[in-house]
Amino acid sequence: MSNVSHTGSDIRAHPDVSEMQARYDRVIGGRDVALVDAPVLLVGLYCAVSPWVLHFTASQPALVTHNLVLGIAIAVLALGFTVMPERMYGLSWAICAIGAWLIVSTWIVGTSPDTGVILNNVIVGGLTVLLGMACVATAMRSTKT
Repeated sequence: MSNVSHTGSDIRAHPDVSEMQARYDRVIGGRDVALVDAPVLLVGLYCAVSPWVLHFTASQPALVTHNLVLGIAIAVLALGFTVMPERMYGLSWAICAIGAWLIVSTWIVGTSPDTGVILNNVIVGGLTVLLGMACVATAMRSTKT
């Protein structure tokens, strides 16, 4: 039988230490924003189901479709941030743009929306803009290093 016991705890003598360190840096490097991915996903999912939560499906059919499509778009971007962060964080500005559009679109898409619909879209849009800015800031910080 071969001796596979480790006599020391120092890994610096390992022949592949530089390759392991480079791989570790590559895997961990872009994951500073992992804490933002989940809230972006949750905001997107809430945006998609908000017409049924707030019961404005009958009075505002255009806003129902609008919120559903934008919520799915936000959720898909959040999943993309999680799965392929190095490729997707260039699209962090898209989250900010979607959030800004979500704020103003209530008056553009909807016909005489009520206060609950307005507050819902303004709050969800504001949260989306803030989380998008957090993604942008983290992406900019991680590309500098």
